Amino acid sequence: MPQPVLLLGAGLRCAYDEFVLTRIASARPVLLVDAAPPAWAQPCLAGHLAADPGKGGATASAVVRFAARHRVRGVLTYSGEYAVAAARIAGQLGLPGPSLAAAEACTDPPSLHALLAAHTVPAADPGAPRVSAETVVLDGEIRIAAITRTTLGPAPARQPLRHTVHAHDGLLHNRFLRLAVDRTVHALGIDRGVLHIGLALTDRGPRVTDVAPHLPGDLIPLLVRRATGVDLARAAAALATGEAADTTPTRQRAAAVQFAYPAATGRLDHLDLSPDAADEPGADRMLLTRHTGSHVTAGPHATAADRLALWVAVGETPADCHGALRRMARHLSAGIAPLANAA
Repeated sequence: MPQPVLLLGAGLRCAYDEFVLTRIASARPVLLVDAAPPAWAQPCLAGHLAADPGKGGATASAVVRFAARHRVRGVLTYSGEYAVAAARIAGQLGLPGPSLAAAEACTDPPSLHALLAAHTVPAADPGAPRVSAETVVLDGEIRIAAITRTTLGPAPARQPLRHTVHAHDGLLHNRFLRLAVDRTVHALGIDRGVLHIGLALTDRGPRVTDVAPHLPGDLIPLLVRRATGVDLARAAAALATGEAADTTPTRQRAAAVQFAYPAATGRLDHLDLSPDAADEPGADRMLLTRHTGSHVTAGPHATAADRLALWVAVGETPADCHGALRRMARHLSAGIAPLANAA
């Protein structure tokens, strides 16, 4: 039986995190460190330590002792909140992963930009219109498995409205983007792992905006698998355990996810999804992500927690996916009672 991996945090939202957890569990037994694991995660787990991985030194020591008793082979997280803790624990156990210094730099934008500048990597503000390079690093070999193009919403929140992945994205062959990604990985000193490298496309070329030294969220691993066949979650599990990762594309398609945000700030009185949405050509899934009775904030000021629903489409091209997303959107209805004192 394969030796287990230690996962810090299951995530709070089944709609976003269940796919990644399921894929990791299909590769390795998963031992979860989480103060209160959600019910949807239980079927994927081989064990559980009831502890908050973000609580610092005392918890880290308990996690290290737990990992040693269970002969853990690797340490993973898909939460930016626990990236530093994951690096610290992996380092204490002598397991592969980003260094503590690299993880700390990725979670502090000024430090990251200073590090990139020292290695002549051009950077930009994280709020700039952007793409991301889903990057797999194996013993110094850097492979861009996919490009995710993100459509941002209105200021000031500028939350993602849509992510799109296309197996034939022209940016996969852009030498300036490749150079920015390579220099970023080398600047951070990461020689093994899956990274989500955000970039802004400017008149002067690609500029790095941010780096997540872990699997991306927002169902991007699902989009990459649907579009290219590359399984980022299983790759991350393999790399965390010192093994090689299979990043050979087996599909040449496109996939996209759309998020619905409230049109007004107030109480969500009605939210409904027609079952006919599943019959739309290209539909992969469509899920409600809020409950009636809760308070929601309008799109310009919303956070990811305010999203009402998400839907995923697949097709031969991005245009096919976007057409399917528009058709699927017609099956969603929502009603919001504005608050008297709402801004």
